[in-house]
Amino acid sequence: MVSAAVAIRMILALCVFREVAAPTIDHNDFGWEMGWTARSIALGRGFGSPFLPWTGPTALVPPLYPYLLALIFRLFGLYTAKAALVALSLNSTLSALTFLPIYFIAEHSLGRRAARIAGWGWVVYPFAIRFSGGIVWDYALTALLFCTCFWAAQRLHLHSRVSAWAGFGVLFGITALSNPSIAVTLPFLLLIALFKVRQVDGPWLRNGIVTLLAFIAVLAPWTIRNYRSLHAVFPVRDGFWLEFYAGNSGDTFESNPAWAHPASNPAEMQKYESMGEIAYFAEKRTLALDFVKHHPLFFAEVSARRAIRFWTGFWSFNPTYLHKEPFDIPNAFFCTALTLLLLRGITHWWRADRVVALRYLVLLAIFPVTYYLTHSSMDYRQPIEPEILILVTVGIFGLDEADQLSEESTESIRTPEMAEV
Repeated sequence: MVSAAVAIRMILALCVFREVAAPTIDHNDFGWEMGWTARSIALGRGFGSPFLPWTGPTALVPPLYPYLLALIFRLFGLYTAKAALVALSLNSTLSALTFLPIYFIAEHSLGRRAARIAGWGWVVYPFAIRFSGGIVWDYALTALLFCTCFWAAQRLHLHSRVSAWAGFGVLFGITALSNPSIAVTLPFLLLIALFKVRQVDGPWLRNGIVTLLAFIAVLAPWTIRNYRSLHAVFPVRDGFWLEFYAGNSGDTFESNPAWAHPASNPAEMQKYESMGEIAYFAEKRTLALDFVKHHPLFFAEVSARRAIRFWTGFWSFNPTYLHKEPFDIPNAFFCTALTLLLLRGITHWWRADRVVALRYLVLLAIFPVTYYLTHSSMDYRQPIEPEILILVTVGIFGLDEADQLSEESTESIRTPEMAEV
């Protein structure tokens, strides 16, 4: 399955890598803000300049993928066709490897038959192919890391060793350095695991503290770096208020208006350069909150539209918009079908095993909230696409009771010490 997934994704990569490396003025197809930041690292200017001009230190993007991309630039040349092919090949491989946690998650909860179905589903999953083999960004890396976190969360309560809980915190911290949006799920996934430990009188408090300390320890160096470079405190990145402003400034023609971003608006770029990153984002925060304060109904309406778009792919029937985004209508049918199957799957699972289903419900309820408040599109849900696919598999094929390995019936009655044995 991994080999087949790599092959399919590489077909797309071979078709588009020269377009990615096309000699344009800004090379924006080479990762946009990720690519410009990686350029700065590769040229020895440090983690900075997230747009085309040289603007100094930044925390607009998380650090993990830009450093990987900078290494590719150093080895294969800046914005070269070789670098594009290697970057897309890396993404394709990471996406293919995501099959492994998908398989183990499904096997653990559903059995081998369902695991094989989910695994082959990931091999041909259109979003996984498109966003790994065709785009230079952190999608595949984050999906792999977070799917591994989700797999570990399902097994975590079976381990009594402190190192296992610390390792879970470290893994989640590394994932947050790839995309901090996933960090909102940590408290809830951890609480479910701690509740199961507490049910058997295990050291739940110790385990929880160890996990959180390990998570904080991973983020601490980057937080210190941000404070030293930008004189502000934030764990990973600082661009939330720019995105909030873009999505809540009164423009609903697009879910993410291009004019609001320095990368696509020269006037905004000039302001970003003159004010500096921290002051510029602070101004966006003030403007956005003031707009929401005076237009609460508009904010509620557009947030609801973003929630609908997140799960259906639909944004507008405006002819001008559809001319610009011709694939929105077929994408809406596909995404809506996935969502209906997902809901059917979670309903089946809730009836069979509420503890397992609760993890998915937490994921589906908590993760998208940030995007409901800012802007949403299919690329923003890539970190949880593996889990969505597992639920879609259950929605299509149901739960095979003869093959199902119920976590509640076979594992929750054991103490952590028994699990270690």
